Amino acid sequence: MRISTTARVMWGGALLIAPQALLRAGAAAGGDASRAAITVARVLGARHLLQAAVTTAAPTPRVVAFGAVVDSLHAVQQLTLAVVSPRWRAAALVDTAIAVALAAAPASGRRGKPARRPV
Repeated sequence: MRISTTARVMWGGALLIAPQALLRAGAAAGGDASRAAITVARVLGARHLLQAAVTTAAPTPRVVAFGAVVDSLHAVQQLTLAVVSPRWRAAALVDTAIAVALAAAPASGRRGKPARRPV
């Protein structure tokens, strides 16, 4: 399993298991998260786990590229949230950084030395 996939599984699992703690840490003034925010965090966690499963089961260039697009769109959405919501700005910026890192991971995996062909 790739490091980015492991990171995605860990982040998705954390969002599913402990959304309140993550949201509380990211909210301004440490306020409690609403039921809606907790539900959104859990849905996002489930999406990360599903994306990790699909990418692991079928790591084709098309599937990997689609996952990067989904992560990029999520990063844009989180930047928008950071602009319009002072309460969720810190959490949105952390999630933006995670989404950008996950979106960029497939591209960074293609760099480096080309595979050696057997003789």
